[in-house]
Amino acid sequence: MTTYAFAAALFTIGLAGMALLPNLLRKLLAMNVMQVAVIVFFVSLAFKDGATVPILGQGGAPVAAEFMNPLPHTLMLTAIVVSVSTTGLALGLLVRIRSRFETLNERRLLDKLR
Repeated sequence: MTTYAFAAALFTIGLAGMALLPNLLRKLLAMNVMQVAVIVFFVSLAFKDGATVPILGQGGAPVAAEFMNPLPHTLMLTAIVVSVSTTGLALGLLVRIRSRFETLNERRLLDKLR
């Protein structure tokens, strides 16, 4: 299975979880699966077979085609930090929702809010 198919399968699983699961915590976990799928996709796009890291000083004139682009990897590190932050915030909100409404089921929560 290629990494693109793996990323697509992960994204599909996450999307199905977001759409079908009634529990808010499980929806949050499905959202995290979707975020991991996007990160896997971008990192696999940036991979170049036989390339090296862009560090000069290896002798000879540098050729750009021999180096891997570090920008997608750095952007995905930023995406991981944002993902952890949003997950932490969402977990805090879920704790407050659970303590106030005594449920994390989306349907029961909507019934209590009406």
